[in-house]
Amino acid sequence: MNTLETLLISYSEKAIPILDNSLPIISYVPLNLSVENPDLKQLDITNPSECQSYIESVLKAQKGLVAYGGYLEKRNLYDDKGSFNSVDQSRNIHLGIDYWAPAGTKVMVPLDGKVHSFKNNNVIGDYGPTIILEHHFNNSILYTLYGHLSLESLNGLTVGKSFSRGDVLATLGTPDINVNYAPHLHFQIIKDLQGNMGDYPGVCSKLHLDFYKKNCPDPNLLLKIG
Repeated sequence: MNTLETLLISYSEKAIPILDNSLPIISYVPLNLSVENPDLKQLDITNPSECQSYIESVLKAQKGLVAYGGYLEKRNLYDDKGSFNSVDQSRNIHLGIDYWAPAGTKVMVPLDGKVHSFKNNNVIGDYGPTIILEHHFNNSILYTLYGHLSLESLNGLTVGKSFSRGDVLATLGTPDINVNYAPHLHFQIIKDLQGNMGDYPGVCSKLHLDFYKKNCPDPNLLLKIG
């Protein structure tokens, strides 16, 4: 375990909410969108409506309100996104955790920080409206990325604006705004943004996995949900 991972674990002993407090953490249920899930073989998971229907079936079966998962999950979800695929490498390994909940659901800040950058990444398959926060603690700097937000989430934002743990940062966007995904939050922790502003890769190829595993540790080390 590296220094950043140890730091994330030490931040809190308890689970940290990432969505509206009206959705208790006990109502979060795991979701498997990997290529290994046999339930997805007959579904077009790239279609937001089919994806949403499957998520709702999982929530109903498990009596949950929020479905979550996906860190380092190899997915077919990006098969129809041309920008994710090349002749020799496909970017299909997910680097954050997704929290699937209705559009308009509030997104909560998990630790004190300030706005580093924000942007509407409105190319099909990207994040749509995105916010990146910068965090300083224990003499370390790290970043958290929040993708697939509503357009209204970017209103009134300024670089350097401060947020405290538990503040409402944003709300989740609809498929037409989050560029063709069922409503959800993509949450990712990043050690080095590599000069990016308002954006950072949320999926990678197998070829580059070793680097991204180190630069984007498991968000659940911090949130401890599940």
